[in-house]
Amino acid sequence: MESIPTTGKSRMSGFKKILLTFVIFLVLVLSGYIYWKFYYPYTSDGVKSGYLNFAVKKGQIFKTYEGKLIQEGIRSKTAGAIQSNEFEFSIKDPKVFEILKMNSGKYFDLHYKEYNGVLPWRGNTRYIVDSIIGMRDIERGSLP
Repeated sequence: MESIPTTGKSRMSGFKKILLTFVIFLVLVLSGYIYWKFYYPYTSDGVKSGYLNFAVKKGQIFKTYEGKLIQEGIRSKTAGAIQSNEFEFSIKDPKVFEILKMNSGKYFDLHYKEYNGVLPWRGNTRYIVDSIIGMRDIERGSLP
């Protein structure tokens, strides 16, 4: 009787192929969801204008740049109610933060991106300011 030579390669069983395919599919779906939730901008562009209330660096583990813009006017969806026109945001670039920090109280036009989720190292909000469109020194109550 002759022995049949073996190549040393074993074929993967049907169950292992299905399991491997499922794991690869799960990793791809999970990767796509994480990208969509945290890295894909919800809106590609946006500009908010108003008086800069503050710009601070804060955080316990991740130090992030945060700010608040007070927008002009009092608008409300229901009659007789007052709505706050505050725009809270995180700041991406330290250079932008330095300009904002030194000019609190001035009127700014800020470019931002909105994301679907918040990452602790990116900031405390879904709104990430990446640049300053304009800055004006205007008296309160006057139109920009």
